[in-house]
Amino acid sequence: MLLPLILLCGCNASRFIPEDSYLLTGTSITSEGKRVGTEDLQAYMPQRPNNKWFSIFKVPLGLYCLSGSDSTKRFNRFLRHLGEAPVIYDRKRSEQACDNMQLSVRNNGYLNAEVFLQEKPKKKHMKVIYHIVPHERYHVRDFSFNVQDKALGHALDSLGYRPFANREADRKYHRDVKGQPYSINSLEAERSRLYGLLVENGYYKFNKDYVHFRVDTTGHQHQADVEMVVRHSQENADSTDLSHHRFYIGNIRYNLLPISPISPISPISPISPINTFLRPKVLRNATAILSGQLYRESDMHETYARMTRLSPVLAANVRVVPRADESDTLDVEVALTPNKRNSFSAEVEGTNSAGDFGAALALTYQNRNLFRGSELFNVKLRGAFEAIKGLSGYADQNFIEYSIETGLTFPDFKIPFLRPSFRRNSQATTEVNLAFDSQDRPEFHRRVLTGVLRYRWSNKNKLMKHRFDLLNLDYVFMPWISDTFREKYLSDPQNRNAILKYNYENLFIMNWSYHFAYNSRPLGESSSNYGTNAYTLRFGIETAGNLLYGITSAINTQRNDQGQYSLFKIAYAQYAKLDVAFCKSFLINKNNSLALHAALGIAVPYGNSYILPYEKRYFSGGANSVRGWSVRELGPGSFQGSDGKIDFINQTGDIKLDLNVEYRTHLFWKLDGAAFIDAGNIWTIRDYQDQPGGQFRFDEFWRQIAVSYGLGLRLNFNYFILRFDAGMKAIHPAYTDNHRHYPITHPSFKRDFSFHFAVGMPF
Repeated sequence: MLLPLILLCGCNASRFIPEDSYLLTGTSITSEGKRVGTEDLQAYMPQRPNNKWFSIFKVPLGLYCLSGSDSTKRFNRFLRHLGEAPVIYDRKRSEQACDNMQLSVRNNGYLNAEVFLQEKPKKKHMKVIYHIVPHERYHVRDFSFNVQDKALGHALDSLGYRPFANREADRKYHRDVKGQPYSINSLEAERSRLYGLLVENGYYKFNKDYVHFRVDTTGHQHQADVEMVVRHSQENADSTDLSHHRFYIGNIRYNLLPISPISPISPISPISPINTFLRPKVLRNATAILSGQLYRESDMHETYARMTRLSPVLAANVRVVPRADESDTLDVEVALTPNKRNSFSAEVEGTNSAGDFGAALALTYQNRNLFRGSELFNVKLRGAFEAIKGLSGYADQNFIEYSIETGLTFPDFKIPFLRPSFRRNSQATTEVNLAFDSQDRPEFHRRVLTGVLRYRWSNKNKLMKHRFDLLNLDYVFMPWISDTFREKYLSDPQNRNAILKYNYENLFIMNWSYHFAYNSRPLGESSSNYGTNAYTLRFGIETAGNLLYGITSAINTQRNDQGQYSLFKIAYAQYAKLDVAFCKSFLINKNNSLALHAALGIAVPYGNSYILPYEKRYFSGGANSVRGWSVRELGPGSFQGSDGKIDFINQTGDIKLDLNVEYRTHLFWKLDGAAFIDAGNIWTIRDYQDQPGGQFRFDEFWRQIAVSYGLGLRLNFNYFILRFDAGMKAIHPAYTDNHRHYPITHPSFKRDFSFHFAVGMPF
């Protein structure tokens, strides 16, 4: 694999470089004395060297250089399209960049700063250095704050405004601006802060142009006198009233688009056509603006966001309508375009499970406004058939499955006694879901009934997301198990497996769970603004059976043969589960980044359960875990399976650890690449007889951490990503001899290779 890269990178690009020109091979920014940070100045660089895969290989340039000089040939155009043209050094653009950097540094208080361009040519290659000489930084000698509108000055005092006091401590103990570094950037930031404060407190017509600064840097060595001036209102030059006015919200009107000529604004009425679309209460709950309150710009944006989240709304427009009498009252119009209320869809699937072919058909109906309250109702019917062959000892050779899923989603909290302020400040939904699944296999018949009452909410900036399952029910009923399967796996003393047996018994789970996610990057922010401090934190907790255990133990119901309490003659599960995950990305440049991921999960069966339900146990390996192993092929601990037919049951655990490092690089077109190292494993809480070597022990677990490495390819279409990962085992904890414990030193492609296909990034 390295040979093609070397050949491509070694391809001579000189024939594509014009005479008296240079190939740009390096750019950097240096600062004398390192007093000026150079990271923010990177954006001013007009040119950057050709892209490198993994910051090492110039493969895109090599692809381009493989093309011939005749650009009319299709193959040459194809190579040039895949590759990247040589970056020819442009001196004029670099000189302009010097001016821009110099202006930026001077705006930061180094008023005498200079930026020099240093060129280092070598044959046909050019390296460029932008060298900054900041000189002495200016500081504020004297500061004054002048508000020409006295009423506005009193209002700012009542709001607790202090210039340049961004923190609560600064407002409480006013920080003296004198002696602080002078910076035009900080002046602009203060102008924006004052504007944001006023438009959030009723000053609808206030704009940034009313705030300006007078700066005197003459007569004082490296010092500046700064005056911050807030001017009178100049909206109406003919009026003698030059004060800034506070505006209040008047009437709110809801219209259906397309909008007819605007009639006088009036409150919502029973005869309004909007009422046939959405109930007034739903509209009021989705409106962050309140009549009679001060105008707030954020409330306008929040109202628009809430309206567009309503499922029956296709588009929304929220605008202010000033009154003709020029009073200090603003009316608001909310115009909505309805979405289609009903929709139907059909999905056809083809399946191939180890050579057994089958097909599935799914029909989905969706109603986006069931009770005119933006309730989203959906029903999904699914049927599947699979022709199973080569399964001896069973009468029926086919697999038949049919299921029905139904759900109802409300656009807010359906919780009594909840504070109205919490409802207004959160973006919430309430979900009620029911599902029934029937599976008829040659080995057994299974019926699964599930139901959930779920709440989801997030804060306004969507950095924090919450999910709370108040009630989650799972009922598994096994009406029939074939004699062959029972005798071979469940009753035979040689093959009997406690975990497998538990998985094929009737089961009842009643749990609640809470999940929290925090993303330091706001939703929708482009990857170019991702930054080096972007990270994601996830936390989840789940418990089951505690309420049932308290009731059944209090009334002292009869236990079964295994000493478990039962409900409807079914032993219910009891456990607690905790999951924590952390991921952080480091942006190296626009084409390269490094991602780190760590995840830990612990689940403990107790009380009425000795073993976790199979669906709640952890597994390792696969596309989102340790990628040198396939799904459910790793662990627990140093466990080594012997019977491939049932090892997928044994290779589950109660504790999971994942550690991942992935270097990501853009290749060309829609293709991205990755190089990764994964580590982790699973363990059991108890020493189960069927999983020898799987129990977690503090003095041994670190020796049982598996390690793999590999390369990945991603097809990045922005709205979804197709991922292909190839992993190789490096350390295999199931073996003790060096030859097999360290396959990285004795690799075998047939034994150690795993290929994964997935949608989306692994973390």
